[in-house]
Amino acid sequence: MSFILSELKGKVMVITLNRPDKFNSFNREMALQLQSALDQASTNAEVRALILTGSGKAFCAGQDLAEAIDAKGPGIPKIVEEHYNPIVSRIRTIEKPIVAIVNGVAAGAGANIALSCDIVIAANSASFIQAFSKIGLIPDSGGTFFLPRLIGFQRASALMMTGDKVTAIEAQQMGMIFKTFADDAFMEEGMKIAANLADMPTKAIGLTKRLLNESVFNTHQNQLALEGKLQVEAAATHDYNEGVSAFLEKRKPVFKGN
Repeated sequence: MSFILSELKGKVMVITLNRPDKFNSFNREMALQLQSALDQASTNAEVRALILTGSGKAFCAGQDLAEAIDAKGPGIPKIVEEHYNPIVSRIRTIEKPIVAIVNGVAAGAGANIALSCDIVIAANSASFIQAFSKIGLIPDSGGTFFLPRLIGFQRASALMMTGDKVTAIEAQQMGMIFKTFADDAFMEEGMKIAANLADMPTKAIGLTKRLLNESVFNTHQNQLALEGKLQVEAAATHDYNEGVSAFLEKRKPVFKGN
């Protein structure tokens, strides 16, 4: 059984976590399959945007704890260093937009993998839980990096220490995610967002993603310098010329992603 499903819909690669009987919790095979799916989408020129979602009732319940405590299993060091860290690193370094469509509960590593994506939308009935403290662990999968930057230090520390559940609507209100939609519309609305991104100037979006990554560490002056450097790179693309021409000619641009 494939624990990761990949389907190209137009210019959008839809990647689905597929262990619905386990609420899409990660085991080693699923984690490695997701890394492979992300690699393939990264190098496929037909893919201009990605969606990450879950099958069944949950987005992802985090780590399969039966595997985590199995004496013959990979163990916590490998789970963090070979499963989750490479997944989050791929999500942040793929220079194509990645939309997380959270269809149900996103807990533990599942929540933090979702929050590492460029845009997060959710069904109204979905929820987010920093579940680590409930079992005596600390947040991983980049949670301590992303969540304070999304919602502030105070809220992030409270959610991580208490393990309280946050509804999708609450998550939107506090700036944790972009938007929520009704349960009968969230997938369609998420596809619209991803399809729109796939028709946009992919190179410029990728460079924007790189700038956002670097902004966390750069000084203001260093960030200005990097903006200048990457703006020159963006201005050398086909899509920049097409965008300017379309604006001057008062027509809709046709971007090629390069």
